Amino acid sequence: MRREGPSEAQREPLRTDFEFELPRGYVDESGTVHRRGAMRLATARDELVPLRDVRVRENPAYLSVVLLGRVLTRLGTLPAVHDGTVENMFASDLAFLQDFYRQINAEGHTRAAVACPHCAESFEVELAGSRLGES
Repeated sequence: MRREGPSEAQREPLRTDFEFELPRGYVDESGTVHRRGAMRLATARDELVPLRDVRVRENPAYLSVVLLGRVLTRLGTLPAVHDGTVENMFASDLAFLQDFYRQINAEGHTRAAVACPHCAESFEVELAGSRLGES
């Protein structure tokens, strides 16, 4: 039987939704720019279902578009976000979202332990930064 140590018992609750701000922003049909949004953690199903998509089978590069369309929960004032939204984003915003997806799904958070190069003191930094895209 595994016992919880003091640090495990005091862990913060699992965070499943992460806010971001796109570098350029998605421009909708009316010309409104949407920059702030949220992405949830991916499930195994999120990563498996797109593999059955015909568009992904024909063009494997389309996988990230379909996958991001599943995990984006909010973007500006859009009523819904889906793969059609993602495929109409600027390339720089798509690259940002791909990186953000990797960051939040790698270990469940966007913090990393680092050490100061001058004094060697250890601390945590938020990889997403206060202005996302400037990690």
